[in-house]
Amino acid sequence: MKLRYKILFGALLIVLAMGGLAFYLQGYNVPVLMPEGVISDQQRTLIVWATFLGLLVVVPVFIMLFAVALKYREGNTRPKKYMPNWDSNRWIEGLWWGIPLIIITILGVITWQSSHELDPYRPLASDRKPVNVQVVALQWKWLFIYPDQGIASVNALHFPANTPVNFQLTADAPMNSFWIPSLGSQVYAMNGMSSKLHLEANNVGSYDGMSANISGEGFSKMRFKANAMSVADYNEWVAKTQKSQDGLDMPMYEKLAEPGVQDSPSYYVLKKGDLYDTIIMKYMGSH
Repeated sequence: MKLRYKILFGALLIVLAMGGLAFYLQGYNVPVLMPEGVISDQQRTLIVWATFLGLLVVVPVFIMLFAVALKYREGNTRPKKYMPNWDSNRWIEGLWWGIPLIIITILGVITWQSSHELDPYRPLASDRKPVNVQVVALQWKWLFIYPDQGIASVNALHFPANTPVNFQLTADAPMNSFWIPSLGSQVYAMNGMSSKLHLEANNVGSYDGMSANISGEGFSKMRFKANAMSVADYNEWVAKTQKSQDGLDMPMYEKLAEPGVQDSPSYYVLKKGDLYDTIIMKYMGSH
């Protein structure tokens, strides 16, 4: 088989492989690329821009790599033009220094802007009152405390759609990472510290939440459902949970904090209003 046919055959295989991958991913839900939140939508735009600008460098480099390898291979009997001063060509020098410089400048501007706009500590602008949720990473389950409503839940997060949710995060177990891919940023939850995160869902729906940091045996099952509801449904859920017969006090909390996986959600009436602060103060020592 002639060399040109080998090259065409290889290129055809690559195109077919990429087409097959695109067809496969078409029916596959990739939450990061199919955002459902205010923050995740901006993050997807950032990913697309960064990938596009990166490909502007990567693709030409690989094209030149194969072109140079093909042209200057040992078996090429075609005459080559002798160009001893080619390395000092100003136009070519301008291209391979100028293009990366422009791309890096654009990336720098985008990174600067997005670092401030997507700061997890930055509250989201809205005409609706935010919902406050305190998150505690246990081993291996998630505890959600609603201080304003006086309720709590394990492995189930409920909030109204199109409403900012102000999260405070800590851990009473090995350091962990709180992440709802469809809604946006992951933030670490650490012992004795309180982190912040602000998210908002654009639509009513149920989204997967998970631990994004390996934390031991039950890590893979440390998952929860983030349920974005209508305001009416959310208020109904709050009223129903406030009538729960299960109370969350320190003895009950200590039982929950024991290492173990919990398959189904559970709901509680908050009996200790400063539970979140008490959990953080456990790691403060004499201070």
